[in-house]
Amino acid sequence: MSDHLPKRAGRIELRDVAIHLPGKTRFEAVRHIGTRIEAGEFVSIIGPSGCGKSTLLNAVAGYLAPSGGSLRVDGEPVAGPGPDRGMVFQHSSLFPWKTALHNVAFGLKMSGIGRGERLERAAEFLDLVGLKGFADRYPAQLSGGMQQRVEIARVLINDPRVVLMDEPFGALDAQTRERMQQLLLEIWGRLKPTVLFVTHDIDEALILADRVLVMTHRPGRIREEIAVGLPRPRPADIVVSPEFIALKKRCLDLVQDEVRKSLIGGLEAARIELPVEA
Repeated sequence: MSDHLPKRAGRIELRDVAIHLPGKTRFEAVRHIGTRIEAGEFVSIIGPSGCGKSTLLNAVAGYLAPSGGSLRVDGEPVAGPGPDRGMVFQHSSLFPWKTALHNVAFGLKMSGIGRGERLERAAEFLDLVGLKGFADRYPAQLSGGMQQRVEIARVLINDPRVVLMDEPFGALDAQTRERMQQLLLEIWGRLKPTVLFVTHDIDEALILADRVLVMTHRPGRIREEIAVGLPRPRPADIVVSPEFIALKKRCLDLVQDEVRKSLIGGLEAARIELPVEA
């Protein structure tokens, strides 16, 4: 592949990335992460709690600086946040005093786009996420699923090459979550950004992704990369297909093994030697 990629690309390259986080004692959250995510690919990240999934996502977003290795998007080092990467979090970060329309338009305002143009484009993106007719509603007047739709529209309007999603549907009920998954796949199919999606839900990871990265317990490393060779579009009943069930079992076995290792490591670290009685 040529290194002279078009601006639209969105290729992510991690080479031997390590990330240390501050605290009472500085600790290593991520160790020796190396992978390449192709432009337009949809990749899910799963692993035990505390393994560094969100930490890795924040590093790609530019909110955290790696303490070792290199992290690049389209060949350029990630030196901080940028409009080429958009982040969607689990909990709403919408401005409560702004309507849905003005929340979506905010990024364009910061880029100096005129009022008329930015509001017109914001309305188009609200329509894209199925919220036509809700432009004048405030976040408190929207359901959790609707708020996440506004979050997604607010990110996509800036035309990012990379969309980073940190358990964006984790707080939603099962039916809303399924609808949001299908909406995300429809939008991704139309716009084709690179998507890096963190989730604890193995079904969700497999329904959405081209590839699943399974991380180890902390310090997080990539234990296995699993190609999801399921056809697209993926119907709702794909979860009962033999192929899906086999993939799910493989992911589940890996994650459970890492959870077990984490528990054993925690017990060994906490072990206290009792004094020997005289």
